[in-house]
Amino acid sequence: MPVIPAPTHRETAEANRQFKAGLKLKSKGNLDAAFDKFSSASELDPRNVSYVTAREFAREELAMNALKQGNKAMLNGNEIVAMAEFRRALEYDPTNDYALQRLRDSIPEEEQPAPAASVVEQSVPIQLQPTAPHEDFHFRGDARTLLTQVAHAYGITAQFDDSVQQRRVHFDIQDVNFATAMEAATAVTKTFWVPLSARQVLVLADTVENHRNFERMGLRTFFLPELSEQEITEMTNSLRVLLALRFISSDKAESAISIRAELPVLEAADRLIKSLTTGRPEVLLDMRVYAVSSSLQREIGTALPTQFSLFNISPALLAGLGASAQNLINQLISSGGINQANSQAISALLGQLQGSATGSLLTTPFVSFGGGLTLFGLNAGGVGLTPTLSLNESDIRDLEHVTLRASQNDAAVMKIGERYPIINATFAPIYNSAAISQVVGNQSYIAPFPSFNFEDLGLVLKATPFIHSNQDVTLKLELQLRSLGTTTNNGIPIINNREYSGIITVKNGESSVVTGLISVDDTRGINGYPFLGRVPGLTYASTVHNKNVEDDELLIVITPHVLRLPNRNSFAVQLPPNH
Repeated sequence: MPVIPAPTHRETAEANRQFKAGLKLKSKGNLDAAFDKFSSASELDPRNVSYVTAREFAREELAMNALKQGNKAMLNGNEIVAMAEFRRALEYDPTNDYALQRLRDSIPEEEQPAPAASVVEQSVPIQLQPTAPHEDFHFRGDARTLLTQVAHAYGITAQFDDSVQQRRVHFDIQDVNFATAMEAATAVTKTFWVPLSARQVLVLADTVENHRNFERMGLRTFFLPELSEQEITEMTNSLRVLLALRFISSDKAESAISIRAELPVLEAADRLIKSLTTGRPEVLLDMRVYAVSSSLQREIGTALPTQFSLFNISPALLAGLGASAQNLINQLISSGGINQANSQAISALLGQLQGSATGSLLTTPFVSFGGGLTLFGLNAGGVGLTPTLSLNESDIRDLEHVTLRASQNDAAVMKIGERYPIINATFAPIYNSAAISQVVGNQSYIAPFPSFNFEDLGLVLKATPFIHSNQDVTLKLELQLRSLGTTTNNGIPIINNREYSGIITVKNGESSVVTGLISVDDTRGINGYPFLGRVPGLTYASTVHNKNVEDDELLIVITPHVLRLPNRNSFAVQLPPNH
């Protein structure tokens, strides 16, 4: 990683001046000029987090303002202005996928995209060709004769199945074509017809069994390249239930669905498949993760000795002083503990007991009091007054900007963190042999690779969008925050886990704070003499005050941008009777 050179004193001063000028311009509403000042300050002093943060926030605000102006121009039908605004948004934030998508939407397309579903194979139905003139009919007689006369009037020959019953009917109609006349005649005689050729039809009794056995059926194969295997299976099952299809199959390898049914049912299936595959609603999720961690460690006060040793000064104890015995004797003479007359005898005694270690207490500074046999010494272990002034402060800021594109009811997952290996088992020989001893002795033994698994640490956010027709977006959120604990169990670290799940509804382009996690650890301590630490004026002169503060904050902001709305084009189809 390249090392950023430290700025000079002149560059630091100029960066500070540019930053202050940018703040003034921003307060006056001149955001463009403020962005230039913040950019200059961050270039002069790239190590200053405040300059970089101000520049990025100004960049984001300018990009959002340009997007709002572009969307407003698109609603007003001014594509030229919208295109310029979206280009300006991309200049401020080249990584903004939403601005790029809106720029593409504002560019006029010369060719319409191919539909998501297309018919690649279909059977050719028999086309009946009656004559065009309109006829009048006034008939009294049996059903077969009526149907024969009506078909003959338009140049069609009618053949009858044995299921057609003879019944007397009355039929009066004027100025009708073939389709209207045959529809009315079959309704009166309770029959239906199917074409046999361009000039011939077969008339049958209107029963469910006859419809199933004689009604003309067709075959169509639909190619669906944008659907996955699971989606093709779901669409096949839906069509089978909605249209009561008996002959439907799917080819997942070719992304195709084949349907064999009556022609009206095939038309209904065609309309339904095309309406469902015109493009699923899509949304662009702009996710920003702000993480701020700060720590403060402070020690203020004076450390006084808290442990003292009281001992009796005797000739045997003085023997341990060695070369420093004369200094002690001089100290005792000056304090009146011994006199000048017997100092030589004490020195001789010290010479005999020079190898003794009983005088270790006297090697440290001490205070003596008393006289003769009652001469005592008091020391504080060599610790005196220790003033303490210590301050350790750190501030870490992190920003993650992730843009995810998701379709209706498809989960978008964001993972930020690392994978931490945790050992499950290690392998070692349970018996010794000559070969094992040899490789261990010459240090060529290679232990088998241990068994372990990876645990995901960090932030995992799963968002499933549901897009409404009014451009509102409902997000089903699942948040998981995992971190490595400070304690272990049998050598295995304990993983801290925090989870959140919920459902929110956000308007298009509206930012929403999904979650905010704040963890504050504040520890305070006092070291010193009892009661003196609480006396005003003496608290810092007699005790040491310790303060440790750790503050962790996590903020997640999601802004949805709807790219494609649900299809709102309605249609109606007419299915055959008894279907």
